[in-house]
Amino acid sequence: MVTTTKARILEEAAKLFTEKGYEATSVQDVAQALGLSKAALYHHFRSKEEILLAISLQALEGLVRAGEEALAHPDPKEALLRFMEAHARYFEENYPFFVTMLQGIKSLSPENRALTNRLRDRHEANLRAILRRGVEAGVFRPVDVALTGRAVLSLLNWMIRWFRPGGPMRAVEVARAYHDLILRGLEDGSTRAQGA
Repeated sequence: MVTTTKARILEEAAKLFTEKGYEATSVQDVAQALGLSKAALYHHFRSKEEILLAISLQALEGLVRAGEEALAHPDPKEALLRFMEAHARYFEENYPFFVTMLQGIKSLSPENRALTNRLRDRHEANLRAILRRGVEAGVFRPVDVALTGRAVLSLLNWMIRWFRPGGPMRAVEVARAYHDLILRGLEDGSTRAQGA
């Protein structure tokens, strides 16, 4: 498979932004890591922010695709599991892109942030659709769908703070544990039955 120079720039920049942070990484750092001149890099991207935007959009488009495949499953519990697994799998397999997107959003201009927000909102809307379907079918109890959706995404996205690819656990295993926690809650069923 032939990797284009543009794709190589995005891959290297995402690694550097993840390791050093977006603000601390210069265009010169990216060019040097690739063995390119700054002029050659600017031939493909006009600015460092344009690189960040391209990485963020690519990450979000991948997340949306993964979430939409899960949404297609008719059973809400299974659809929620598949959504969470897909989100976690995408995060692990595209780690530098995902971390750059999540951490770099604050560095985008308002216009560029609006582009990423549209995709982020679409991903969240897919999750809410699964939750709403579950509530309407009586599979999930009547919860605030927006609040629950934010809680699910917060659990998954916070993994960037502690999860490292290649560690003892796969991201998808974490997602399954979170799914179980969300479905069952923390209350002990036997204790609830005794108090009834």
